[in-house]
Amino acid sequence: MPEKKKTPAANTTERRMTQHPASKKVEPAHEGSREKDSSGVPSGNRQLATFETGMRFFHARKFKEAREQFLEAAQGPERDVAQRAQLHIAMCDRRLQQATVSLGSAEDYYNYGIALINARNVAEARTHLEKALQIEPGADHIHYALALAQALSGDVTNAFDHLRRAIELEPRNRILARQDADFGPLAHQPPCDEFLYPEKKSGW
Repeated sequence: MPEKKKTPAANTTERRMTQHPASKKVEPAHEGSREKDSSGVPSGNRQLATFETGMRFFHARKFKEAREQFLEAAQGPERDVAQRAQLHIAMCDRRLQQATVSLGSAEDYYNYGIALINARNVAEARTHLEKALQIEPGADHIHYALALAQALSGDVTNAFDHLRRAIELEPRNRILARQDADFGPLAHQPPCDEFLYPEKKSGW
């Protein structure tokens, strides 16, 4: 069974910073305060607008574009906005590094897919697990993990097919699936319920 149980909570600072964009509004001292000053440093209002643009890119997972906005916002006069921008630059760097992870083997794709499931990035997890399965179609643990990702995304039909294949390849996966809370909703839907609990209903 994949080591996919819940990972420790994300860094508190990172969670707080991503959920609460800068709220401090800077009142312009004069009409020109919306533009950069003579040194090229963004003014208060411009700095805040740049930061908020970066946040929109960040939440859209466009980390390269977000990083560029945060770099500009970090140069502004408002210290709290600049600090938030610096933190988000570091977050973008981490995500950009993850995006360039070199994956080659089935296990590479499988392990990365499990990490994405733990982060509840289910759609991307499915993509990597499907690649792992293309490389190693007879791996029961990859079928099991893909079934889990599909179940979490509401794709009951495909989840059942891959879970059934995982159990055919390794019967112990039936017991694991019964005990796996993430399979809970799927386990009680037909035909999966009959397959996971053959002692209750005949036919599988």
